[in-house]
Amino acid sequence: MPIETLLAFAIASVVLAFAPGPDNIFVLTQSAMNGARAGVAVTFGLATGLVVHTAAVVLGLAALIQVSPYAFFALKLIGAGYLLYLAWGAFRARPETLEGENAGLSALQYYRRGIIMNATNPKVSIFFLAFLPQFVDPSLGSATYQMLILALVFFIVTLLVFSGVALASGWLGSALARSSRAQTVVNRIAGLVFVGLAARLLVTER
Repeated sequence: MPIETLLAFAIASVVLAFAPGPDNIFVLTQSAMNGARAGVAVTFGLATGLVVHTAAVVLGLAALIQVSPYAFFALKLIGAGYLLYLAWGAFRARPETLEGENAGLSALQYYRRGIIMNATNPKVSIFFLAFLPQFVDPSLGSATYQMLILALVFFIVTLLVFSGVALASGWLGSALARSSRAQTVVNRIAGLVFVGLAARLLVTER
């Protein structure tokens, strides 16, 4: 693919990654609550979830989600249910047990959270279905191969941008962790954010 096309796609991907959305808000709240390590692990999980959506687009499953209200609704329910589960945990978290809770969760568990968060959002597949083909030139050969290259670029951009968000919000969370009242506020805000993301996902139209 021409370097000009890849550069244009990379710039568009950076802008999209920085735009407020469920994924980067999720990274921000997880980092503020549980530290930068958790946020980076979640970021890798979200990026891995992009692999699922890339496969869906390449295999044509995203088109099925777009035309089937049942498949779209089922994914929305799964994703919203998981976000509400995280909100419940955030509301119940006690400041004095925050460090113990962080120590008990492994990077793999946070990584899994990121995968579930991204893979259960049907809008990502539909976004890929609409976004990637705009940078594909049939005259250059296999469209599938080109979309895989573009997906790899998007994957790298997501890792870099979201990891930066995780490190910044993790530093802020560490500063707040010295105050039990601040911990409570962060947990309550995170819970409300999770509820808001769940509501947004439920009302999302195809």
